[in-house]
Amino acid sequence: MDYLQERAWKESNDHHVNNNNNNNNNLRRVFVPGPVIVGAGPSGLAVAACLKQRGIPSVIIERTNCVASLWQLKSYDRLRLHLPKQFCELPLMPFPQSFPTYPTKQQFITYLEAYATKFDINPLFDESVESATFDSGIGFWRVRSVGKGKSGEEGGGHEFVCRWLVVATGENAEEVVPEIRGMKEFKGQIVHTSCYKSGGAFQGKKVLVVGCGNSGMEVCFDLCLHNASPSLVVRDAVVPGIKRLTRQTVEFVNGETEDFDAIILATGYKSNVPSWLKAEVKNLTPLSRS
Repeated sequence: MDYLQERAWKESNDHHVNNNNNNNNNLRRVFVPGPVIVGAGPSGLAVAACLKQRGIPSVIIERTNCVASLWQLKSYDRLRLHLPKQFCELPLMPFPQSFPTYPTKQQFITYLEAYATKFDINPLFDESVESATFDSGIGFWRVRSVGKGKSGEEGGGHEFVCRWLVVATGENAEEVVPEIRGMKEFKGQIVHTSCYKSGGAFQGKKVLVVGCGNSGMEVCFDLCLHNASPSLVVRDAVVPGIKRLTRQTVEFVNGETEDFDAIILATGYKSNVPSWLKAEVKNLTPLSRS
């Protein structure tokens, strides 16, 4: 541990430095000589692997219990990569030659798990970042996290002290759920695509899909394959936007109404970084593959 590291470690544990936070006694303080990486998706795994190849240690914090949680926990069954595999492989490890041009969801998950195993990447699972603040007094980041116990309730946490912070959470951390008048009154099922797995659960039903991005179009196709009757609503396009919902009826902004058994929100995601990145960071440097 060099002088700066020793100073950061001592000051991060100094009572006078931390006396304004009453929760610090519940935190286990850890000095990380390399970066702290937030997120164990493809980007986080790739950064950790490239750092390890150069002898640089890192710690990955992941709020769920697995790598690539968006793929494993929040994607529909028929999902495939939307780009040819050669554009989606991670550094230092190509896809198996036996994989098709567009690998399936399970093939991509298998590849990512094998990647983590090959480079001995062991994220700290079930640990959610609560705040990340740059302490200008010592020139290091303080990354505070909260862990989950076996019962799923919040338990003890960590305060990581590090010189570098890598945000690898992507832009799909939180679901975007629009506020539609009458949602609580509607008696049918309303689900976001993050909870949609297969059209089998909607067989024989009239389903309104809100949104026409990749997910919306694929969900419509999947519903057709399972003998459901989907309709697609896109503001100011194929169908006018939704004005309100009643018990089983959707009223559109043009005054037309139609009954539906279920509504699927293909309305996308948003980043959650602004909720925990407390410091004002200027001149961020994106990582390159070179």
